[in-house]
Amino acid sequence: MKISCMLFPKLLFIGLTGVTSLSVRGQQSGSVKRIYVSTKGSDRNQGTKGSPYATAEAALRSVEKQKQGKNTPGIEIIFMAGTYQLDKPIELSAGISGTRRQPLRIKAEDGAQVTLSGAKSLNLKWKQGDHGIWEAKVPRGVNVQSLYANDKHLVRARYPNYDPTVLPFQGYAADALSPERVATWKNPKGGIVHALHAGRWGGFHYKITGKDGLSTVTLEGGQQNNRPSKMHETYRFVENIFEELDTFQEWYLDEEKALLYYMPAKGVDPNQLKFVAPQLENLIHLSGSSSSPVHDIEVSGLRFMYTAPTFMKTSEPLLRSDWTIDRQGAVKIEGAENCIFRANDFIALGGNAIFVNNYNRGVKIEGNRIEQIGAGAINFVGDPAAVRSPEFRYEKFVPFAQMDTIKGPKTDNYPMDCEASDNLIHNIGLIEKQVAGVQVSMAESLRILHNTIYDVPRAGINVGDGTWGGHEIAYNDVFNTVLETSDHGAFNSWGRDRFWHPNRKEMDELTEKHPNLILLDAVKTTKIHDNRFRCDHGWDIDLDDGSSNYEIYNNLCLSGGLKLREGFYRKVYNNVMINNGFHPHVWFQNSHDVFRNNIVMESHQDIQVKYWGEEVDHNIYGRQDDLDKDRAKGIEKHGRVIQLNFTDPAHGDFRLKNWNDQDFKNFDMLHFGVMSKRLKTLAASPEIPQLIQSEAKEQGSRWAWKSGLFKSVETLGEQSAAGLPSINGVLLLQLDEKGNLYKSGLRVGDVVLNYQGEKINQLIDLQQAIKKHVHADQPKVLIFRNQQQQELTLQL
Repeated sequence: MKISCMLFPKLLFIGLTGVTSLSVRGQQSGSVKRIYVSTKGSDRNQGTKGSPYATAEAALRSVEKQKQGKNTPGIEIIFMAGTYQLDKPIELSAGISGTRRQPLRIKAEDGAQVTLSGAKSLNLKWKQGDHGIWEAKVPRGVNVQSLYANDKHLVRARYPNYDPTVLPFQGYAADALSPERVATWKNPKGGIVHALHAGRWGGFHYKITGKDGLSTVTLEGGQQNNRPSKMHETYRFVENIFEELDTFQEWYLDEEKALLYYMPAKGVDPNQLKFVAPQLENLIHLSGSSSSPVHDIEVSGLRFMYTAPTFMKTSEPLLRSDWTIDRQGAVKIEGAENCIFRANDFIALGGNAIFVNNYNRGVKIEGNRIEQIGAGAINFVGDPAAVRSPEFRYEKFVPFAQMDTIKGPKTDNYPMDCEASDNLIHNIGLIEKQVAGVQVSMAESLRILHNTIYDVPRAGINVGDGTWGGHEIAYNDVFNTVLETSDHGAFNSWGRDRFWHPNRKEMDELTEKHPNLILLDAVKTTKIHDNRFRCDHGWDIDLDDGSSNYEIYNNLCLSGGLKLREGFYRKVYNNVMINNGFHPHVWFQNSHDVFRNNIVMESHQDIQVKYWGEEVDHNIYGRQDDLDKDRAKGIEKHGRVIQLNFTDPAHGDFRLKNWNDQDFKNFDMLHFGVMSKRLKTLAASPEIPQLIQSEAKEQGSRWAWKSGLFKSVETLGEQSAAGLPSINGVLLLQLDEKGNLYKSGLRVGDVVLNYQGEKINQLIDLQQAIKKHVHADQPKVLIFRNQQQQELTLQL
């Protein structure tokens, strides 16, 4: 199956195939005690197949009793077929742990479909009202934030209406909060506003608390992004507003009256439907600590469904990345050692699927199917208290005199030597947009291998900081990424570690004076190799703000190329970049970066690069013009042009034919992503691009004024390098330091946004504004520098 842009589906897949529990490595040869659980069982039973328990709690009590005896056998808790509606999470504590030779196994019976559900069935009595809307009383205390009827996900009454073909949000409208629209709402209290960040760096969510006058709502929330901004002016929608209940399959809950309203399809009596509302945020919780870990537990063959949305709880900032998080998931793992979740399904969840929290060692997330998820798929996140001199906002910095300069972590309370492998992840971030297929923050030496990740609103794989490196990210297939946001990559990282300062001048001085700071946090080298990445809305590989200590090789980049911004000690070699190339942004003088022996199909798209690292040379080009452009920059002395004669480009095989060169080496391009048979049959593949052999792109117009050279901001690269929320403004390319513009405070890299009250979107706006205000000797200009606005007065 090949897709180019699979949009997020509205409805839950029906008739999901059962997950067969797998034979597990290391099966002991001795006796095995099997404890059975059934939807038809009783906790007064014996726990045998013929007399099963009804709940996991009863089975776990039996495990504890077994462990009190001598010669404890291997134990398996086996769920028989059915849907288990949990009224509280299943707690797995240190006391029920297994051993390396005899792990505790919790699994589905062979061939059975077993669902652990966080939803509650609603026995509703519907009465038909006006305009095709039915109403029913909801029991007090039941949380209805999402709703399913006969396993189909229903849409909360919203404006604009749900349209699966529209991104972001399956529908957005600039007038979602307009005074005219708000005036039509009698009582919008309890409504929800969803919006993108002004720069499209993730999203925000707000709860409507009431009205201020006739045409304005009052809001609370908006804490879901660690780079605060206003909500996007266009990309927004509202839901759970009674007056917006105007189309089939929509519903609305009046919380104060506990009344549920629903508009079914014509001719459908909702009394004939089975309604469930997710209640729990967590279904299984592994709860231990570094001193008393839960260990040697294997969970396989289960289906996790119907957890409640958690977007209003996503508020904890992650160091100086753009993220905030809620440390919760359908499965939450903390204080665990040598535990495995294998061959499970995670489907139709309101929050995160899996959260590996704080101290964990040897945890494996393997062979799982994860789809239709409100937030992120797999999260590995440590404790900020393990970080030396942490800061939590982009603009914050610990002064050197107050900084802890000891290398590495402060405690062991973080994930280490854990693995996410052979997982099929797609259609995530259905509610929250600052999410990833695999998210890493404050962790060390993780293995992220052979995953297939696609149809995501932001990155497929995200590393939020440099602490503490050592990860291996390999053999993954990541595509259809950054579908609803901007300025990001299929793989994205940040490295705003102890050395990093939001003011570039101060950071230059600090790292030159104290180069030992650079690798205090990014202690180990992270390796990214043998992956296939595709991002059509950013970069295939995006090492952003300060990302340091990476080795990147043998990757196939299908669309967006590779970006290195700021940072140190990046070694990039033997990668293939189709229809794109290398994007170096604002490098340090002594970055020690290396970029060599890569295949590029464009000249290097450098932005604000004065210094070219340790080596940018020996790369392979398809066009002489591109090489000539780069040689004019004083690099690529040994670069060369060849005929790019690929083996089978139509089917994604971009190995060079008859190639025996020792500098660039062909690598396997046919075996990315998931490996297990059941997941390979379900997984999609990226659209393979046609090769573009176009002429070199013309540079945008430049304009010399006074002592500076200006141009419009025209590319995503220029936007990203400046940190702009959108591709707007005029970029200052060159500046004579003896001229008045420099003396007035302007600097190379500044972006002019406003001149004497005139908004500047492109170069012609600046030219016209200067002409209009030609008699202004001291004009006011609004510029963007270090990702902040600043007003200057020019002395002309």
